[in-house]
Amino acid sequence: MEIPALVLVIITLSLSSVWPCFCFTAFIFGDSLVDAGNNNYLFTLSKADSPPYGIDFSPSGGQPTGRFTNGRTIADFVGEALGGTSFPPPYLAPNTSASTAFRAGINYASGASGILDQTGTLFIGRVPLTQQISNFEQTRSYIVNMVGENTTNIILKNSIFSLTIGSNDVLNYFQPSIPLFSDKVSPTLYQDFMISNFTIQLKVENAQAKVNALVRGYNKKLKEELDRMNNNMGRNAIFVYANSYDIFREIILNFPKYGFVNNDGPCCGGYIPPFLCFKGKNASATSAGLCDNRSNYVFWDAYHPTEAANLIIADKLLNGDKSVCYPMNIRQLYNYMI
Repeated sequence: MEIPALVLVIITLSLSSVWPCFCFTAFIFGDSLVDAGNNNYLFTLSKADSPPYGIDFSPSGGQPTGRFTNGRTIADFVGEALGGTSFPPPYLAPNTSASTAFRAGINYASGASGILDQTGTLFIGRVPLTQQISNFEQTRSYIVNMVGENTTNIILKNSIFSLTIGSNDVLNYFQPSIPLFSDKVSPTLYQDFMISNFTIQLKVENAQAKVNALVRGYNKKLKEELDRMNNNMGRNAIFVYANSYDIFREIILNFPKYGFVNNDGPCCGGYIPPFLCFKGKNASATSAGLCDNRSNYVFWDAYHPTEAANLIIADKLLNGDKSVCYPMNIRQLYNYMI
């Protein structure tokens, strides 16, 4: 196992030249790497609503929240580092309202989702990127009704929008059991198809080697496209390409340097089907087995990093150089308008 979790991240901040930032507000889009519980409210096979998921998430007392890890996600750590006092709640939660956006923002991410609407059909329920953005547009309409168009624009221009997505599109492309991709196009055409779909949304082992090659090609094209978008948008918005794929690869290849003991096996469950990580009827035992020291593992389950790995990834995205985040890191992005 080299890199089963293929992380593709974009961060964008819209700017206003006069409005001071009094709090951290984030609108989060993506897949299970940043889902904070939206899939709890869907009929889906992609869920993290049972123990031991969330075992190290202190705000919930160690109870599962729908995060696909043992504790905090990358988005959680980034928000805390930039001054967030609470986590953006899942959009689909019954108690989430547009007024929440004033305090912390909203999380629209959904496990098993992708850039392409067809991605993740095997898991039945999920919220594709197009629908996540439609949900945000609904939130924006509610905010406009509450405070008016001008104030809404000021709020949004001083918010960070993060998109962490693309992993499932790539994984689905290489899984022949999924009917959507039984007649595959070439990797080059598929990269272009993903870029086309993604940028439209923004504007409104041998097999492992093939996966890596596809992801690298996609990331290269994505970075080039974001350069063009930054040039076209001027000061209206800044798009940052966050190279979390290479960060994660570095952690896996040099895991002892980061304090890990295991860079291959998951802490919970297995890495052959059905990848189960859950507690059995006996609450004192886990049906799939849980490792003794979670901080020793890079992977929480077969596909998702542990909280310990998420912390390292978030720190590099916040403070890294241009090889990690281009044209600036997330902390520089956030401070750019303060």
